[in-house]
Amino acid sequence: MQRPYAVSWSGGKDSMLSLWRLWRERGAPAALVTTLIDDGSRTRSHRLRPEVLRAQAAAMGLRVVEVATSIADYRRHFSEALARLRDEDGVAAVAFGDIDLEAHRSWCREVCAELALDCLHPLWEEPREALLQEFLDAGFVTRLVAVQEDKLDANLLGRNLDLDVIAEFRRARIDLCGEAGEYHTVVVDGPCFTRPLSLHAGARERADGYCFVDFSLAGPASAGLAAAGTAPAG
Repeated sequence: MQRPYAVSWSGGKDSMLSLWRLWRERGAPAALVTTLIDDGSRTRSHRLRPEVLRAQAAAMGLRVVEVATSIADYRRHFSEALARLRDEDGVAAVAFGDIDLEAHRSWCREVCAELALDCLHPLWEEPREALLQEFLDAGFVTRLVAVQEDKLDANLLGRNLDLDVIAEFRRARIDLCGEAGEYHTVVVDGPCFTRPLSLHAGARERADGYCFVDFSLAGPASAGLAAAGTAPAG
């Protein structure tokens, strides 16, 4: 029997595809682990409202561990969350969604090694086209939540990632998977979801060269998911 694992979770397509590959091989993870900005109001990587990630987790029947942290304390707080999962849930491995950013993989390996955890990168060095096709063929639906303003048109925000949008990525000559941060996504449906998320695209916000759309849960059914499947980091 496979030992429990956790997934470093952004809510986007790469962490989702990593999770899906492992889920089919090992079963569902013990937890998703996501980091938030200091005050806990947004996720650190995609600036999503935490209730959106809670709704994702609930729709998959999973638990999400939220880690609010500053950049200065990021490694310490992230490691403490993983250590609790190891000690309390028997987690023996952590999966990450990086494709070829060696600096990221080295950091992940160092953190996991210090905690005697296996470090998994299910998508490592695979072709971009193949990864996107696998993601779409599996039936996942994901929407663009952020774009780098000097790389992509902000009018892409809120759109579903599909073949037309990928064609726009090609014309813009960016990494098709956005590995250098050209865009970020939020997954709203897929084969491991019991129900799709309904998101309302609100105002656009600009920061650090990015344009973000403020997604919120739409409808009473989705709102009911917001409090479910959640565990604090501390």
